Amino acid sequence: MPFDTIAFVAADTEPAQKALRRLRRRYGDATPENADVIVTLGGDGAMLETLHRYMDCGVPFYGMNRGTVGFLLNEFRETGLRKRLEEATPVTLHPLRMVARTVADGEIAAIAINEVSLLRESRQAAKLRIRIDRKVRLKELVCDGLLVATPAGSTAYNLSAHGPIVPIGSKLLALTPISAFRPRRWHGALLPAAAEVTIQIVEPNKRPVSAVADYTEVRDVREVKVREANEISLTLLFDREHNLEERILNEQFVP
Repeated sequence: MPFDTIAFVAADTEPAQKALRRLRRRYGDATPENADVIVTLGGDGAMLETLHRYMDCGVPFYGMNRGTVGFLLNEFRETGLRKRLEEATPVTLHPLRMVARTVADGEIAAIAINEVSLLRESRQAAKLRIRIDRKVRLKELVCDGLLVATPAGSTAYNLSAHGPIVPIGSKLLALTPISAFRPRRWHGALLPAAAEVTIQIVEPNKRPVSAVADYTEVRDVREVKVREANEISLTLLFDREHNLEERILNEQFVP
């Protein structure tokens, strides 16, 4: 498809802002709501923020690395942008929808593109009960926390917690404990993308837990439900030589 109008979004860092000024002079700058594509300049954090902010625009996203990690981004080059966009490989992502119920009986919903994480708030370990599609699969997990990660997020916090890398298009979610104490040998599970994960906090007043959907945090939760929001589709564009599927596959062979 042609990309006649481009919206540029940049992180606040000097490298990203400098690139933004140069690209606007060369290609113009539309508003995200009226563009054919949204180009993000920065790191992975900037890309995640852009995806959250403009996910309702219904246009593809293309990132160029002006930050640090850049796993969701392409190499920065000022020239030939429209040709790169036209030749890019699209990847469709479905985020997670988290619904968290608090000890005070509040209910807060949030979207996570990478992962939903539950984390202990105090010196005491969390006690969690895990249901998959309403069936109790683990009656009590004593741990520092728990992650539900998408394939795109499986190489982020999930990988640092020794969770599995999940290929794009596999229709799987990673359920990964953080510093599991009991059962000590439980290392998590791979779940169908259609599964509904319910985490109940045991003794939520004595052992408080927070829930985080990407960067939306809910404190003092008593129950968290997570499912794939398959009604939301996000399209990311990648240069053919650096497509996301290849990066995720390649991560599994890094020594």
